Amino acid sequence: MNSRYKILGVDPGTIALGYAVIEINNKEISLSCVGTIDLKKFPDHQTKLKEIYLQLQEIIETYLPTQMAVESPFYGKNVQSMLKLGRAQGVSIAAGITMGLNIVEYSPKKIKQSITGNGNASKEQVASMVQSMINKDLSEISLDASDALATAITHFHQSKFGIPSAGKSSSNWKSFISKNPDRVAG
Repeated sequence: MNSRYKILGVDPGTIALGYAVIEINNKEISLSCVGTIDLKKFPDHQTKLKEIYLQLQEIIETYLPTQMAVESPFYGKNVQSMLKLGRAQGVSIAAGITMGLNIVEYSPKKIKQSITGNGNASKEQVASMVQSMINKDLSEISLDASDALATAITHFHQSKFGIPSAGKSSSNWKSFISKNPDRVAG
């Protein structure tokens, strides 16, 4: 794979779906786009799923990523909510498959671990870290959008082309910081 490629990150949802496209150029991350697809205005679940499919395909056609990283649903107490979230994830993946993207799923815990070093970090902590990682003011974007960005960055970190954070075990914070200087907020 060449040293320049794009990753689409998706945080599936049926109320709001977060998306972000990052470009990797010689292991440097730059933000191509980030946002939220607002699904509240659509009358029923089927229409929402159709919009997810169509709008993600449009994002893919516009920004031409070759890879897609999707946050996988987590088990919650509300089974109906989880089923709807799973459908949103499935439609997102189908849009990526149709457009020829390589697709990888990451659990919320894995994303939080990759971005903050803590698998139980809050959405706000994740948002703060991704902002410092790409060195841009992201205060105006939703937490769904910052989660999508975190998902894309996690894929970069986990891939053999990025910074293989999974292979960088650290015995303490000093060791973690010395091995991951790009992940320290200034």
